[in-house]
Amino acid sequence: MAAASWSERVLHLLNRMNNFYSTGSCRASCLRFEVDGAQVGWIRPHVASLLSRYPQVFTAPRGGAVSLCQSLDSYEGRSEAVHEVLLALRQEDSLTCLRGWRDERYSVMPRFSDPPVMWMERAATSLFGVKRYGVHLNAYTVSDGGEVSMWLARRSSTKQTYPGLLDNMAAGGLAAGVGIKHTLVKECQEEACVPVDTAMTARPAATVSYTYEDEEGVFPESQFVFDLEVPAGFRPRVGDGEVQDFYLLPIEKVKELLATDDFKPNSAMVVLDFLIRHSLVEPDTEPHYQEFVAGLHQTL
Repeated sequence: MAAASWSERVLHLLNRMNNFYSTGSCRASCLRFEVDGAQVGWIRPHVASLLSRYPQVFTAPRGGAVSLCQSLDSYEGRSEAVHEVLLALRQEDSLTCLRGWRDERYSVMPRFSDPPVMWMERAATSLFGVKRYGVHLNAYTVSDGGEVSMWLARRSSTKQTYPGLLDNMAAGGLAAGVGIKHTLVKECQEEACVPVDTAMTARPAATVSYTYEDEEGVFPESQFVFDLEVPAGFRPRVGDGEVQDFYLLPIEKVKELLATDDFKPNSAMVVLDFLIRHSLVEPDTEPHYQEFVAGLHQTL
């Protein structure tokens, strides 16, 4: 694959994963989703129309926003009221994202540093365009000669999302009330059978943030990225069945693969960030270097 072709494919990936900011996206027609006067998401007009059937929970659109009713003034009260609406909408089976119901709670807050105002079922977050957070791990080796190789996972063919695609060695969503490092260690254990003491040595290295839209809604996401250098004899093992296999590949091969359709898109972005941080992609030789950096770190 020629360098220019690789660069253009990566640029296309980043543009696709940030298409909510593109001309012609649904952003112009979206309504802000507000809780207690603060914006926590984006709601498309057809979703707002469905929510108007529940005036005891959601206000009618006003000033470009849909809000939770002021009578819902507590974390649990808001969470339970919205959850009851989602359960009713799930029964109607008209919203495809709710067919992937997870029974996983995600925190809803204006910024990550803010206290959560409520929790929401993971499968419904795209309907409200609320921010979703996760952890991703770059596990890699460095030979005596300085050659870098990276461990990749092949997702199970039965995964609900992106089945069979290449992925980081371990990754997972950040559930409500669960810490970042705790989530990372848990995912390492469950997905790759990595010992706790090994997983605990992973270093927080970056965040990768982007917002995309598709037929299921709006996805503002931010991934907390960790790096873990492992010894040559390290071998991950398939754990909970979310992964079908692991591969240790030279970093140049990983670089080539991340620009293909065989790689889970946001995980490809995490690997690209690794390449930039470790000077494996450099501004003197990569014409789109600045666009790459900008595309990896969009403000949610």
